[in-house]
Amino acid sequence: MSDLFQHFDSAREITATARRLRERALDLQLTPAQVIEILERWGEALRGPAVDAIAGVAFLRLWLRRGTLEPMVARELGVEGLNGEWHEQGVARLRAYPLGVIGHWPAGNIEIQPLLSLSCALLGGNACLLRVPAGLAMQTRALLGKLSEVAGAGPLLERICVATFGHERADLQRAMAAAVDGAMIWGGAEAVTQIRALPFPPWARLAVFGPRLSVAAMDGPSWSGGPDRESWCRRLARDVWQFDQQACSSPQALFLERCAAGDLAEFAAMLGAALEAENRLHPRASIHPALSSAICLARASWLLDDSAHRALFPATPDWTLLLGAGSTVPAPTQGRTLSVLLVDDLLEPIARFDGMVQTLGLAVGDDGKEAALTQAAAHNGVDRIVKLGRMHVFGSPWDGADLVRPMVRLVRHVRANAD
Repeated sequence: MSDLFQHFDSAREITATARRLRERALDLQLTPAQVIEILERWGEALRGPAVDAIAGVAFLRLWLRRGTLEPMVARELGVEGLNGEWHEQGVARLRAYPLGVIGHWPAGNIEIQPLLSLSCALLGGNACLLRVPAGLAMQTRALLGKLSEVAGAGPLLERICVATFGHERADLQRAMAAAVDGAMIWGGAEAVTQIRALPFPPWARLAVFGPRLSVAAMDGPSWSGGPDRESWCRRLARDVWQFDQQACSSPQALFLERCAAGDLAEFAAMLGAALEAENRLHPRASIHPALSSAICLARASWLLDDSAHRALFPATPDWTLLLGAGSTVPAPTQGRTLSVLLVDDLLEPIARFDGMVQTLGLAVGDDGKEAALTQAAAHNGVDRIVKLGRMHVFGSPWDGADLVRPMVRLVRHVRANAD
């Protein structure tokens, strides 16, 4: 396990490590099927005190299942691609080959993101140079420790290096970029801009997952009554709770379609009870003072801004519901702060989406209405439309892009004797 983590002090060390990793990846082929076999065992091993408390581990276990990974690889690379074979396409045939070394720059606010990024590149047969933010080093070490247990000293671990160096070392960031054949970049606007400006080789493939936000929506019958209303509240509370609303897939606002039978206060009380239940199951161990201040400011500003505004929250900053009306997505506060807004028609807020909305979580009972909302959302830049409770389920495509295919070379071969 200690071999996976390497602290770098010079650009020369990074260049040499990348060269070694590239040789491992290109000299010894690992097919997606072989990688999936190891990743599935890794997912099954992600249990116990060392990892249970890490946010998102339950989703990581789901992601690493064979039932998730095999269909994704088959869709992106073809069924034959699972075993590293050629895929017939008319007079030609296609086969995926690894790029070589993939550099990973995960965001610093999602504990499992370094491993999600890593797995995508490994499925393409690549080696990985993973730059982990200091705040995620402990969690990443614990999760990769389980991989070491199931993979042993085999060829998969030989193509992984977790790079650690100070964020102020711009020279090492440049050296890492110059040494890789591809990159998966995650994070906010400033971080993404800085990393994209690094001196990557001209041939390097970049997969960029920049800042987005997500919202939820419920039609009148779903929130105003009916046997499923409490279940929808539990699902939404789970989506809000995961990752402390810092993920791009976290709902920041909930739009409710006006309904004559709907009582907003009654619904808010039910949703508040669901949030409180999540708080008891997954209590917050700590909160940054700046986030606590932001939550208090959001509560006060909302109530002072308009006499029609209401809010529901406990004395602590554990969760907050800001109740009102309007079709504009408010600026996110995060920290489990959800704006609940009434609209006459769910198409009103969707018409305002400008490409920043990544995921739309829906609770809609009518198939025709859901189809219309899906069409409108997709037209206005939304990449994922899912039912409430599944907003964080990681899958391909993500942000409208494949996850494995961008990190491989698809070689096209037309036989010399073909017509």
